[in-house]
Amino acid sequence: MRVHVVSDVHGNVDALARAADGADAVFVLGDLVDFVDYADPTAGILGRVLGEDVSREFGRVRRSGGPGELAAFARTAWGRIPDPAAVISEAVDEQYAKLFAVLPDDTWAIPGNVDLPERWSAHLHPGIRVPDGEVVEIGGARVGFVGGVPLPLGFPPRTGGPWRPHMVVAEEYLAAVAGIGEVDILCSHAPPEVPALHYDVVTRRRELPGLGLLDLIRREQPHHALFGHVHQPLAARARVGATECVNVGHFRRTGLPYVLRW
Repeated sequence: MRVHVVSDVHGNVDALARAADGADAVFVLGDLVDFVDYADPTAGILGRVLGEDVSREFGRVRRSGGPGELAAFARTAWGRIPDPAAVISEAVDEQYAKLFAVLPDDTWAIPGNVDLPERWSAHLHPGIRVPDGEVVEIGGARVGFVGGVPLPLGFPPRTGGPWRPHMVVAEEYLAAVAGIGEVDILCSHAPPEVPALHYDVVTRRRELPGLGLLDLIRREQPHHALFGHVHQPLAARARVGATECVNVGHFRRTGLPYVLRW
């Protein structure tokens, strides 16, 4: 069995169309949408709708802003246009229409934190499965999937604002992880709580890890735990017991899938 695994696609339709070449199946571990393009502030939904300056400043505030500053900046920026929620939904649907159209049969996809999974159903075709929170048998292997990124414990769900990323309440995320039993392969968008795996060396911050994933890995010892979310990790892989934990890479930038064989 040969599976190509991608994460953090962020709108790279051309590379995604080639991702399945030579593969028996494709795993997509989230963040299909290109909302903010930090490398090109003229791109992404934010850059195209609100302009290059807003996109660039958003990136700066995310890297070095104080608590609550990013949310306040985003509210002010989107407040300049009428019905920003409708504009965002239209832009997201436009991207999803192109992205899901190039995915082949035998695709298994889970959402990332930048995705709007409630908008997926309009764009799926019968060959794409969304096994978020499930364990499925693929090619004789038990594969567990956990999408999204959890909020820290004690943080309430985000409300209001035109853009609501897929941040899962901690208790709900932990319950989803707890429902994953014996697995040979664990797939998530967020990395486990291994410090080097969820620290980004460019933003110089710890990205939010997947709560409970490390305990699951230690308990079940799958041969691989695959994830994305962190674009420039301090470490792209780490060994936890018998499990090889691998960040499959920032697909928008590399255009290369991670190849897994069993």
